[in-house]
Amino acid sequence: MGTALTTTQGTAGQVARLGEQARQYVEGAKAPNTLRAYRSDWAHFTAWCEGQGVPSLPAAPETVAGYLAAHAEVLSVGTLQRRIAALAQLHQAAGEQDPTKAAAVKLTWQGIRRAKGTAPKGKAPVVTDELRRMVDALPAGLVGARDRALLLVGFAGAFRRSELVGLDRADVAITLEGLVVTLRRSKTDQEGEGTKKGIPYGSHPQTCPVRALQAWLSQSKITAGPLFRGVNRHGQIGAGRLSSYAVALVVKRAATAAGLDAAKYAGHSLRAGLATSAAMAGASERAIMKQTGHKSERMVRRYIRDGSLFRENAAAVVGL
Repeated sequence: MGTALTTTQGTAGQVARLGEQARQYVEGAKAPNTLRAYRSDWAHFTAWCEGQGVPSLPAAPETVAGYLAAHAEVLSVGTLQRRIAALAQLHQAAGEQDPTKAAAVKLTWQGIRRAKGTAPKGKAPVVTDELRRMVDALPAGLVGARDRALLLVGFAGAFRRSELVGLDRADVAITLEGLVVTLRRSKTDQEGEGTKKGIPYGSHPQTCPVRALQAWLSQSKITAGPLFRGVNRHGQIGAGRLSSYAVALVVKRAATAAGLDAAKYAGHSLRAGLATSAAMAGASERAIMKQTGHKSERMVRRYIRDGSLFRENAAAVVGL
């Protein structure tokens, strides 16, 4: 009897440990930023449900539809879309039926999208001419060298902010043809298989990403560890890597120095700028997607469309 009880207790403890391990693996399947957003979304939804006196898990389709309708005027389409995704993921993880697939929710969501529109309101891309002005306005010294390398490598590699600041010195090889950058993990490579990007030498020394990175490495004496780091007012280089938010600050600071409206730009402007500028120059969709790492044609075509507004434009050939 005692042996059986001990065995049962041991089995229960093992199941509990496996359950906790499974929970950690589930969390590991999503990027940290996505998990933080989902937690915030879930907290907001459950608080609203408590106020309405209805259960949040499992939530009835009518509850989700009512939640969307109640917040359609105060939340953006993008935020509501993420809330729907969060509710779907959490119900599935809990083994409950996904209420977001019900007709009532789909019809409500369709009506909100039609009423509010779905055009993205993102930051403006930094196109090539603007990037030149920004780089020309950078100061001398370590900060200027770092910011020049960050802007030019970020633009030419079409990197996401997290990818750019996540680079280590060992991830970048300088070859005769340019930079070979290894991304150990990215938004579209959550399993960490790794991808490589090529960044060629630029035609102009002042805006060449390869020369800019070489200058930063030479001045900073960085041989290992994080590639882009903070520099204090005494010119001392920190050991830790820059944050994703710091990329946006660098872009905005350079835009202000160049006489541009900093409010229009953010960290994503570099990535969007490469895609838009490449489209303006006539690069193929395939070539742009190879550099940006986009898996969806729909996403990258937004940049291509913006960059192609004045190529093969009918109004340009009518003699106005």
